[in-house]
Amino acid sequence: MPTTILLFSEGLDSYLAGKLMKRQGIKVMAVRFITPFFGWSLKQNPAPFYDKVAELGFDKGEIIDITDEYLPILNCPSYGYGSYANPCIDCKMFMLHKALEIMKKEHADFITTGEVVGQRPMSQNTQAMDLIRRKSGAEDVLLRPLCAKLLPPTLPERKGLVNREELLAISGRRREEQLSLAREFGIKDIPSPAGGCLLTDPAIGTRVLKVLRENRPLTPLTAQLLTLGRHIFEEDHWIVLGRNREENLKIFNLVHPHYPAYSLNIPSPLAVIVEGEKDEGTLKEYLIKYSKKAREATARGEKVKVVEIKNQNEI
Repeated sequence: MPTTILLFSEGLDSYLAGKLMKRQGIKVMAVRFITPFFGWSLKQNPAPFYDKVAELGFDKGEIIDITDEYLPILNCPSYGYGSYANPCIDCKMFMLHKALEIMKKEHADFITTGEVVGQRPMSQNTQAMDLIRRKSGAEDVLLRPLCAKLLPPTLPERKGLVNREELLAISGRRREEQLSLAREFGIKDIPSPAGGCLLTDPAIGTRVLKVLRENRPLTPLTAQLLTLGRHIFEEDHWIVLGRNREENLKIFNLVHPHYPAYSLNIPSPLAVIVEGEKDEGTLKEYLIKYSKKAREATARGEKVKVVEIKNQNEI
């Protein structure tokens, strides 16, 4: 039985690409690459991914954390960024290159993606898709079944592993054909068409670009921090503040014991100094600014002081 490695983004198009392969009797291994900017919730709770793989009838699923290799690409993408900090072309090339490694290790026959010509302006126009195919190394083993009839036949089609006549010719950003196909396959839980990459989010994407342009530390840990809280950038400082108790706990559990965490002696945000020396006056100013109770206490003349948080029970 032929086997394909499916780049599984958990979006509708990747659902359908895998289902089209299963309909042709092909074994599907769904691979989900994750970083702090996409798919990260699966790091702590992978069950929804494996449940979805089973529900769709795919043969195997695997979650792979690519953060260490991804951050250098994010820092300096050869083909630039999209609307914010999203290096879409370089990202797709990298994922296909990784999929090619998995394909060889698993002795699979080809790679499948849910890409559609014309769906995304940066990475899914005809020129970009051809560039990605060539530069990723995937070349002739990359099959895009939703739009395959708009592209030259691939190796699995020419070898007869895949029947080209059963592939599609979808293009553009409208989803009518995909929704119709989803009904045909009995898929009821339709994912939102919005992309799941936080690098395209205006707030998070902007702060990631700031960190990159100002040569501030970008590590797997700070990448996770960039998706949480308020970020205050000064010339020599980078301070992260939680916005509520739940986020305070997340930030503390993430940074402890790598960075010290601070708060006030009355309810207030948690503060972490990512970069720069501790300046108690500055820290106190920001903590009071974002704590209504601290502002009220200050107005009453009560003593408000900065305290170091040693464990989450103090939050």
